[in-house]
Amino acid sequence: MGNWFQNFVASFNAWFLGRSSVVLCVTTLALGSAHELSPPKVFGGDPQRLELAGMEVVPHQFSARMKWRRPPDPELSARVSMFLRNTSDTVLSIQNPRWNGESGEALVRSGEWAWHDPKSTSGFELPAGALRVVRWNGSKARWGVGNQFEFQWQEGADPGHSQRIELPSPDLRIESAVFFNSPTNVYPTKMIATVRNATTRPAVIRSCRLWLPKSNDTFVDLYPQVLRTDLHAYPESGIVLPGDMAGIELDYDALPLSYAAIEIVIEDQESKRSSSLWAYLRIRPASFDISGGWIASEVEGGQALAQEAYWKTLALMSVNTGQIEEVGGYTDRPEIYAQYPIKRFNRLGDRNRYDTDAMLPSIHAVEFLGEPQYGGGRPVPPQEVYDQLAPYHAWKLPTSVTLSEERTWRYYSGLSDYPHYDAYRVIAPAADAWSSYDRWGGKSIRWGSPLETIGDMTRSLRAQSRPATIAYWSQGAHDGWGGFLSPRRSSPTPDELRSQAWHGLGNGIASLYWFNLSVKSLCKFPDLIDPIARVGREIHLLKDLLERGTSYEYVRLEDANGESPQWDLSSIADRDALLMVANDLAYTINESNRTFQFEARDGEFEFRIPPWLQDATHVYRLDADGSHDVEYDLDASSRKVVIRDRVQVVGIYVLAKEPAHRARIDGRYQARMQYEQSLHFDPAKSAEDLRRLKALPNDR
Repeated sequence: MGNWFQNFVASFNAWFLGRSSVVLCVTTLALGSAHELSPPKVFGGDPQRLELAGMEVVPHQFSARMKWRRPPDPELSARVSMFLRNTSDTVLSIQNPRWNGESGEALVRSGEWAWHDPKSTSGFELPAGALRVVRWNGSKARWGVGNQFEFQWQEGADPGHSQRIELPSPDLRIESAVFFNSPTNVYPTKMIATVRNATTRPAVIRSCRLWLPKSNDTFVDLYPQVLRTDLHAYPESGIVLPGDMAGIELDYDALPLSYAAIEIVIEDQESKRSSSLWAYLRIRPASFDISGGWIASEVEGGQALAQEAYWKTLALMSVNTGQIEEVGGYTDRPEIYAQYPIKRFNRLGDRNRYDTDAMLPSIHAVEFLGEPQYGGGRPVPPQEVYDQLAPYHAWKLPTSVTLSEERTWRYYSGLSDYPHYDAYRVIAPAADAWSSYDRWGGKSIRWGSPLETIGDMTRSLRAQSRPATIAYWSQGAHDGWGGFLSPRRSSPTPDELRSQAWHGLGNGIASLYWFNLSVKSLCKFPDLIDPIARVGREIHLLKDLLERGTSYEYVRLEDANGESPQWDLSSIADRDALLMVANDLAYTINESNRTFQFEARDGEFEFRIPPWLQDATHVYRLDADGSHDVEYDLDASSRKVVIRDRVQVVGIYVLAKEPAHRARIDGRYQARMQYEQSLHFDPAKSAEDLRRLKALPNDR
């Protein structure tokens, strides 16, 4: 009876989906053109059983502002996902799939594609009613937006099928998707997703459906869940205006920590035609984590993390993650580890130990490949990176890859669940050509590069990773940079450190990794302990907005002659508030000590307000000392807020619907200060505490 009923439900769902859910247009759409919607493609066999339910296309890009020793290859391709559904009530065998007559393996071997997913591009069995996501990342322009290809396959003993498919422009797309678990459940119970509309026509979000696997080990086969119309949309109308964004929130009992397809049904407000937007990603609980880097250093007499002075310093700086797995004297001391927990961020190769519900709260991500774009002398091909991460695809843990060179990281797009990049802007080794920037009146320097390129790289990686979130290795206190005779300080100054971190934070990173807060580094640069702690406190105060929000807008302000950058303005929006960040770009060069110099200066900043916050009336400034009043003007009719303030390095502001938002921030600030005081340890302010930290044995 149970099997018969399940089969009936599956057949009914397939029949219902074929009539109620239509999907993304597969015709080319130019930016700014009318977005015409069309139904899905159904093809293959007699009767037709295979449906191209939709496509997700993520175009490649590279920043025009970055300078390189060798220019980027101008050919722009795309990362592509084809969503194929079996509309029949029997298993469908997809054999010998080819693209323009070539297999996925051959296309990677010839350099046409950077990588492919062999689980889908090499042929597969597709169960009745199930969805399979066929993925690849192109290398050549002919696999970019607007181009066509011939998709061919065989089904059983038939002579074969062929379908001409065009790669659509993602002008209307799923921009972001994040998941949250409840305090009592390690599995997510909420999803927040946003839709971006880069067309000239308004659209309306009508419904959303998740496609989920039956188990982690069978994650490749996705099945339709309930079509949800209780979207809790913002704005409430669900309208996505041209050139704007909208969001939805949905609650669930519990979602698997596995891969999923998201289908959001939208309607063209003028023609009333419907279609679906698609995205594919791993479900993982969102948490803005702060890493201290390689903090498990060996010292004389044991591990640094086993020393109270060190773990309290990390707690003061809000560090809750590090490149650790198991640390004797720390992770094996439950009473200490529970009080000062550091999430694991490493290979984590023992599935029986780490891929368990008990361990999930203590894990940030799987990361073990170093910097594959460099690979110890030769770049590791993206397909090799895919192959090394593939064993983790059936796990519950997210994977991460460190990307280092914006010029070529498009080829690594989509390989990991939570990609991150490193880019240090003073004294440290870097991929870009620092002496090629003429940012300071034509003056060329070799000891630093424009700090605002952090924002350029953040926007670049975020756009090429969507809807997944990204993270960033920011420059902290590190003792291993710089030359012996160089007058340049071998770690950033407090202002340089703060500027770099907030260029990433303001442009939408979802975790921050400091490089590299070892005992030796902190003791060498104790003047950075408090600046790092202050950034950590600001992240703590804004944690909800940073986790739930999506990058909304970015604007650069130049001087009156358009020759010198003055400010970078960026914003992040969630349902209840808008985070607005003004980064000062008018810093100068101190040639005597080779550092960047910031001066407090007045600024006037205009930010665009999202439609759902049009009636918001509360604006305040925020820093590590809590919330503050600020001078501002609101114009609801034009959806603009103008802020006037005196800024040192960066100005941080919040527009909120209700005064309770600021009250919650103030309460969080008070709680955080009480926690920091409860540590009874602060080497940034106490000479005795700094002496205790420096008394720890030096790193070996």
